[in-house]
Parts: sequence; structure tokens; C-alpha cells
Amino acid sequence: MKFFIQAGAMLGLLGVALGAFGAHALRTMLDANGRAATFETAVRYQFYHAVALVLVGVLMQLLAGNPEAVKLLGWSGNSFLIGTLIFSGSLYVLCFTGITWLGAITPIGGVALIIGWALLFWAFM
Repeated sequence: MKFFIQAGAMLGLLGVALGAFGAHALRTMLDANGRAATFETAVRYQFYHAVALVLVGVLMQLLAGNPEAVKLLGWSGNSFLIGTLIFSGSLYVLCFTGITWLGAITPIGGVALIIGWALLFWAFM
């Protein structure tokens, strides 16, 4: 339970740092390479799912008496974390290296994020 709150807090912290770094120190490079929008998408999705991870951790604590819901929330949190690392991570690497085949990996992270939201929904069925 605590893990997802900590992971969400860390993703949020890194999202602020990367967003600021991209907006200031990297803006010229990202604009020159046509990757500013890609970088912003990576940061935005990282933030969304940082909040989702914190929410999962809080919900796990609130529903501690419902083991089935807690199990589903755990799977949801894992999907959010893995999905964020793959989705945003592949976009960051693409922005910094220009390795375009990484665009083929990004949808795998997106699918994991979708699964995380579906599991969150299912936990409350």
C-alpha cells in the first residue's frame, strides 16, 4: 500500500524535475529535433499516473478489509507503474537519443496503463 504512494510521489517529483528541465534547459534541443510535443506528452502521462498511483495506495488502505479489492488495486498499481515506465520512459529515450524504433515500444506501456484503469474499475464492481 505504502509502496504505491511512494512510487507515485517519486514519479510526481521526477515529473516536475523533468518538466522544468525540458521547458528550460532542453527547450532548444527539443524544438530543433521536433520532439517538444513528445516530451510534453511523456511528462503529462507521467503526472497523470503519479496521481493514479497515490490514489491506488490510499484506496488500498481504505479498503483493507476487502482482500479482493485490495488485490485488484495492487494489480492496477503495478500496471500503472510498469505502464508509466514503459510509456513515458520510451518517449524520454526517444527525445534524448532520436532512436525512432522506440516508438514501437510506447504502445506496450499504453496498454499497461489501460489495463491499470480497467483493474481500478473492476476493483469497485
